[in-house]
Order: sequence, then structure tokens, then C-alpha cells
Amino acid sequence: MNPEKVNLQDKFKLFNEYWTPKIIGELNGQQVKLAKLKGEFLWHDHKDEDEMFLIIKGDLQIQFRDKTINLREGEMYIVPKGVEHNPVAKEEAWVLFFEPTTTKHTGNIKDQRSVEIPDWI
Repeated sequence: MNPEKVNLQDKFKLFNEYWTPKIIGELNGQQVKLAKLKGEFLWHDHKDEDEMFLIIKGDLQIQFRDKTINLREGEMYIVPKGVEHNPVAKEEAWVLFFEPTTTKHTGNIKDQRSVEIPDWI
């Protein structure tokens, strides 16, 4: 492993797709991922993994069946494993995730937006 400094702004400039996570690093069985989000995603859960959302730019709503969490730049939220949720970004949002390498992008839901193996950037 050859550690290098990572500039998040530069990494976000490398892609334009929404809901398509990109890997920027790994540590202790976790992947550090970036994604641009816009619109509504899909209801899903991650049976065995928690999911952390850190908002770098924009706003994000995380809908749950009984409430909605509103996140702004600089805020984060951890969705506990097994909890069904639906991320929604009315305008483009930039998000950083820490997830175990085994985490499936859309949980066990198969969708045209499912990403089996995220790209490294």
C-alpha cells in the first residue's frame, strides 16, 4: 500500500454519475467511498452492516418508515444495520461513506442502479 494524500474536491470532479459510489481508499476492512446523489434512490437495508453518510456538499434526506433525517453539509448520520431507508437529494449532494468491503450498494435489492463492484478513482 502506498498512502497518498487525497483531495475530496478533486476526486468528486472525476465523475458525474449519480448513485454510483467510487472507492477512494481502504482501511481495516472498510472502504472509503464517494458518491454524487440526486433525486430519490430506493428503499433498501443492509442486513449485516451499518452505513455512514457524511455530507460534503448539499443536503440529503434519509427517509425511514417512521421519520426523516435531514442532513446538511458537514453533518453525518449512521443508519443501523437492518434498518430500511431511502436516501433522497432534491439537488445534487456529495456524500462520503465508510462501509465494510462486503456492503452491497442496494442491499439485497436488484435494481438498474445496483453497483456490484465500485470503481476506484
